[in-house]
Order: sequence, then structure tokens, then C-alpha cells
Amino acid sequence: MTLLRFVAVILSLPGLTLAQAQTGGIEFTVRVTPTVGRAEPALQLSCYLLRKSFAEIRKEADEAEPRPDLDDFVDALEGSPQLKAWMKRNKTVRLNGEEFARQATVDDVFEVPEFFDAFITQNAGDLRFPAPKYTDRDRAKNPEKYERMRQEYREQLRKHARDNPHTLVGMEIHLTEVDAGQRWAREEDLRRQRVRHRSLQLAQTKYLAARTETDLEGRAVLVNIPAGEYWLSTLENDAAAGDVRLRWDTPVAVQAGRVTRLELSNLNAVPPK
Repeated sequence: MTLLRFVAVILSLPGLTLAQAQTGGIEFTVRVTPTVGRAEPALQLSCYLLRKSFAEIRKEADEAEPRPDLDDFVDALEGSPQLKAWMKRNKTVRLNGEEFARQATVDDVFEVPEFFDAFITQNAGDLRFPAPKYTDRDRAKNPEKYERMRQEYREQLRKHARDNPHTLVGMEIHLTEVDAGQRWAREEDLRRQRVRHRSLQLAQTKYLAARTETDLEGRAVLVNIPAGEYWLSTLENDAAAGDVRLRWDTPVAVQAGRVTRLELSNLNAVPPK
């Protein structure tokens, strides 16, 4: 039979179009099993049939959204050139927490003015902390001697800091004015929000094949779907039962003239992040 004859026969069937003959359907149920208890149907859950997995859509959105540049961010901050160089070298603008305590070495304290000032302030009340043997009067009286004594004192402090690592603890309390960690976190959070918005927009426009909602028994049907490979996704909508929250991004194949049946459950849910 020629292609034209085949088309004519298909179109002659009552109520059946060529497009319908090349489509199939999907019947599915959504059930969630809590840690303790039986599986429960997911009621009135919005489900989306996508031409691309939502995971890949998120990846596409992430690649399309420019990332904030840390070096540019640092350049716009107030602070000494030494502090900015330290931030760029360590790829951070956060000056508190365990990570900062690991990154800030004794040498860093004596190279970055802000760190040195914080170090001095933190230990000002410690009677065991070395005291300078020069005064401002010495600078006016004998600048060369003053500078030599100042350098000797810095080396004395450096040795003291190496011998007493605890003297660096708490230094971050005095760095709050130059700590840009929260500002950088906001920049990254704003980008995450843009990526999320772009992902949902792409999923519900460019890559959307069909949309449906489960009934009171957790069932749903999609009809007249062109044959092909798809993904059944709940996007960022959670199905809940007890202490369990689940999402899906499940591949599904649609064949012409057939109904594909599947169940969305704990077993094929998206792994929790």
C-alpha cells in the first residue's frame, strides 16, 4: 500500500484524524509512602509532560545566567590592596567562621593591615601580650630608630603569634566592617532566584508538551500526545505524605496508538538534595 493510500484509509476511519493516529496516551498514578504507614495518593498535584528533563532544563538555565564575578566584586569593595589581594587569592570575601580561621595564617595577619589591627585589638587586654618599647614621641625625635624598633616589635609579635595560635582566635569580631560575606551571599542568592525563574519559565513554555493534575485518587491521564520521548515532571511541586516530600522527573516513552502506564512513587522520585 502506498503512503497516500495509507493516509486515505486512516482518514476514512470515523472520528479519527491523521494526527490522532500518530499519537498515544499516558495514564499514571502518583503515590507517596511515608516512613511509617501505607502509600497515599497525591491529590491535585500539577504534573508536566516535558520534551526535556527538568534537570537538563535547570542546567540550561544555569548556563544561560551569568555568574557574579568575585574579582569584580572585590574590586568594588572598600579596603586595603592587601586585603583585596588576600580575598582574590583565597576566593572568599567572608572573614568569619571555621573556613576563615583555617585560611588566615600568621603571615596573613602581618601582611593585611585590617587583620593586623584586628589582631592587636583582640589581644589588647592580655597582660602576656608583648608591649611596644617605643612611643609616638620617638618617631618625631628619631625616625630611623623608631622605624627599626617598630619592625623589631612586629617580628616579636609574629613570633608570639606563631607560638600562641590562640591569639588569632576571635579576630573576626573586629572585621565586621570589612566582611563582605553576606553581601556576596546575596549576590549568589539573587542569581539562584533568576536561574529558578528561568527554569520554570522554560519548562512551562519552550519544553512543555502537556499539563495535567491528579484527581482525588492520585490518577491522571494525558491524551493525543505525539509519539516520542518525554519526561513526566512535577517541577518544584512536592507531593507529601507524613514526613516524606517527593518530586519526579521521570522519563516516559509515548508510542503511536498505545497508552503508556506508569506509577510515580518513592522508588522513581528525584533523589533529595
